[in-house]
Amino acid sequence: MPSTQRAEKRRGELRIYLGAAPGVGKTFAMLGEAHRRRERGTDVVVGLVETHGRQKTQHLLDGLEILPRREIHHRGVDFSEMDVDALLARTPEVAVVDELAHTNVPGSRNDKRWQDVEELLDAGIDVLSTVNVQHLESLNDVVERITGVQQRETVPDEVVRRAEQVELVDITPEALRRRLAHGNVYAAHKIDAALGNYFRVGNLTALRELALLWVADQVDVALQRYRHDRQITDTWETRERVVAAITGGPESETLIRRARRIALRAGAELLVVHVMRGDGLTGASPEIVAKCRKIAEDLGATFHSVVGDDVPTALLEFARGVNATQLVLGTSRRSRLARAVDEGIGAAVIHDSGPIDVHMVTHDAARRGLRWKIGRNALSRGRQLAGWLGSVVLPGLTTVLGLFWRDGIDYSTDLVGFLLATCVVALVGGLGPALVSAFLGAGLLNFFFTEPYHSLAVNSPENVITLVAMVIVATIVALVVDRAARLGEQGARARTEAALLASYSRTVLTNPYPLSRLLEKIRENFGLDSVALLERHNGGWERVACVGPRPCDEPDDADADIAVTSDIHLALRGRTVPASDQRVLEAAAGQALMALRQQRMAAETADAQRKVETTELRTALLSAVGHDLRTPLTSIKAAIGSLRDRELRLSEEDTGELMATVEESADRLNALVDNLLDSSRLATGSVAPLLRPVGYYEVVARALSGIDERNTISVSVDEHLPPVRADLGLLERVVANVIDNALRHGRMSPRRPVDADEPEIAVRASTHGDHVELRVVDHGPGLHKKVVDRIFTPFQRLGDRDATPGVGLGLSVAKGFTDAMDGQISAEDTPGGGLTIVIALPVHKEMAE
Repeated sequence: MPSTQRAEKRRGELRIYLGAAPGVGKTFAMLGEAHRRRERGTDVVVGLVETHGRQKTQHLLDGLEILPRREIHHRGVDFSEMDVDALLARTPEVAVVDELAHTNVPGSRNDKRWQDVEELLDAGIDVLSTVNVQHLESLNDVVERITGVQQRETVPDEVVRRAEQVELVDITPEALRRRLAHGNVYAAHKIDAALGNYFRVGNLTALRELALLWVADQVDVALQRYRHDRQITDTWETRERVVAAITGGPESETLIRRARRIALRAGAELLVVHVMRGDGLTGASPEIVAKCRKIAEDLGATFHSVVGDDVPTALLEFARGVNATQLVLGTSRRSRLARAVDEGIGAAVIHDSGPIDVHMVTHDAARRGLRWKIGRNALSRGRQLAGWLGSVVLPGLTTVLGLFWRDGIDYSTDLVGFLLATCVVALVGGLGPALVSAFLGAGLLNFFFTEPYHSLAVNSPENVITLVAMVIVATIVALVVDRAARLGEQGARARTEAALLASYSRTVLTNPYPLSRLLEKIRENFGLDSVALLERHNGGWERVACVGPRPCDEPDDADADIAVTSDIHLALRGRTVPASDQRVLEAAAGQALMALRQQRMAAETADAQRKVETTELRTALLSAVGHDLRTPLTSIKAAIGSLRDRELRLSEEDTGELMATVEESADRLNALVDNLLDSSRLATGSVAPLLRPVGYYEVVARALSGIDERNTISVSVDEHLPPVRADLGLLERVVANVIDNALRHGRMSPRRPVDADEPEIAVRASTHGDHVELRVVDHGPGLHKKVVDRIFTPFQRLGDRDATPGVGLGLSVAKGFTDAMDGQISAEDTPGGGLTIVIALPVHKEMAE
C-alpha cells in the first residue's frame, strides 16, 4: 500500500527541446525521442504535434499513437486543440506535446498550453515538449529589439527551468537559411519575406547566442542546486569566476578595472561585491557605492551587496556561494602600527581562502593610514554664537540649580548636570564652545560642590578624572557634530554641482545652437553681469559669444578668468567668484568649448555636404547629358539621315529597322527626361501623393504592360492580397523602375546553371505584419555588401562594366516616391546569388479592420 501511494504522488518529468528559431529541428528531435522510447517498450501517446505542412515531420508521426484533437467552436470558426481530458483518461507513460508557449482557444480547459502540461505532470505523466527562445518571458523584449517582431506567445522562464531536462537543438544561421530556401520550413509564398526579415543572418546569430547563454545559465543553476542539495562548499572549477571585493574607498575604481583585466585574460565572469557591516554605522557613502555599481555595469560585471559583521567571513561565504575561483582584494590602507594590532581583512581572507586564488592589488591609497582634516568651522554663524553663549550660560545655570537643590541631590547628580550641559553646547556650537563649557563646568563643580568648598584646590584623583572625562566627552561630541555638518554641507554642494553640470550637458546636447544658451545659464546660476567666451586670434582677443551687458573684450578685464585652453578663455564680469565655485566653472568652461566646437563642426559639415552634393550632382548631370542624352540623339540623327539619303536604296525591312531605332531612342530620351523631372520634383518637395487603396496585382499588371520583355518575367502576385495605401500612378512608376533595373542589370549570372528552376526575374508579393511586400528578384551578379546602401543614391550605376544605358536615376526616383507614400524600399541578397528589391507599403487601415 505505501508503494502504491508513492507511485500515485509521483510527478511526471518534463523534457524540453529548446531552439533559437523556427525550423531548427525541435519537433523532429522530439519525435525521434518518442520513437526511441516506444521501441524500448514505453507507452507513448502524441497529444498534439504541429507539422506546419512539413513532410519529414509528418513522416515521423507514423507508428506513434495520436490522440484525436478536441474541436472548439469560437466566433463562428472551428478550431482544434489538445484534448487534455482524454489524455488524462488515457494516462500514458509519456505524452508528446508540441509548442509549449501556445495560447489555447477561448473555451479550452486552460488559457495556456504550458498549464495543460502542468496538469499532465501532476498526474504523473512524463512530457516531451518544444519551445523557442523568443517565447521565453525574460527574453521577449530583447528578441523584439533584435528582430523588430513582437512575440505574443510567451511562457514563464520558471516553467522551463523546472524541467528535468532542457536540450538545445542548434543549427548555424547559414544552414537554417538554406533549409528555409529549400522549402523545408515555410510554404513557397512565405520564403522571401521570412529570409528578408526575421531570418536574417544577424537576427539568427543573435537569437542563437541568446539560446546558448540561457542554456548555459540553466546548467549553472542546476549545478548550484546540486551543490546546495548535497551541501558541497568546496570550489569546483567548472567555470572561471572572479570576485572583486571593494570597500567603497578611493581605490575601488582601480580595483574593479584591474579585476576586469584579470577576468578578461582568464575568459572569466566578473562579480563585484561590497560587504556592508551589519550595524550600519560605518561604511562607504551611497554616492560612492552607486558610482562603483555603474563602473562595474559599464565593464560588463554584476554588482552585489552583502551584509556581515565579519567582513572576511562574509566575503568568503559569498565567493564560495557563487563558486568563484579567484578573489581580488586591495592592499590595506591602514598603517603598519594598525596592522600589527589587527592583521586586516586581506590577511584573514588569504588564510581561510582554501582553493580560491587571492590577488592583492596595490593602489595609491595603500598604507596611508588615517588623515585628520582640519579646516574652517562647518557650523553656521548663528550656531557658533549660540554655542559660545551656551558655554557660559549653561554651566552657570547648572550651578544655580545645584545650589538651589543642594540638600536634595548628591554629587553624582551635579556631575551629570555639568556633563549634560557640555554635550548640549558641543551639539550646538562645536569644539571651541564645548571645551570652554567643559573647563568652566569642571571648575564650578570643583569650587561649589567638591570639598573643600569654595576652593579650586584638587584634593582627590576623582576630580582630575572628572575634568578629563568632561573634556573627552566635549571633544568627541564636537568632532561628531563637526563631521556631520561637513558631510551635510559637502552633500548639498555635490547635489548642486551635479544638477548644474547635468543642466549644462543637456543644454549642449539638446540645443541646435547651444553656446549662447549655455553662457546665459552660467550668468544666471552665478549671478553675473556678463559672460563672454574669448578666443585669441592674430595676436589679439576676439569675442566668440557673449551674454549680458558690457562683456569683456580681454581676459584682463574680467573679474574672474577661466582658462579653457591657452587660446580660449571664459571671462566673467559682475563679482569675484569664490574658490568653492571654481571647479564647477571650469567644468562649465569645458562644456562651452565643446559647444563652440560642436557649432563649428556642424556648420563646416553642412557647408561641406552642400559642396559635395553640388559637385556630385553637377558632375553626374554633366556625365548624363554628355553620354546618355547624346547616345539616343546620335542614333536618331543617324537613322533620320539614312532615311533622308536619296542615294540609299533601302528595303522595307531596313526602313522598318531604322524607324524602330528612332522610336526606341525617343523612348529612352523620354524615360530619361521623366526621371530627371521626377528627381527635380523630389528635390524641391513638390511630390504630393494621392493615397488610396491600391492592389499590387493591378499595379504590377500596369507596370508590365509597358515592358517589352515581360514574357521573361515570372509573376506571382495573389489578387486577394490586402490593398496597400498608396498613389496608383507613383507606385506604378516605382514598380516599373525596379523591374526595368532588374532587366538591365540582373540577368542570369554566368555562374548559375542554365537549367536552373528559378526564372531570371521574378515578381512576388506577400504580407508581413501590417505591411505588404513586393519583391523583385533577380539572379544576376548582385552587389558587394559595401555598396548596397548606395544603390538608391542618384546617378549611381554600381558595378556597371558594359554599355548598359541609363543615368542611375531609376532606383533613386523609386525610393523618393516610396518614401513619399510612407513606405520602405530596400535591397538584399538573393539566396544563391543576385539582388532582391523589396517594396513594403502599409496595409490600408479600413481594409485591415
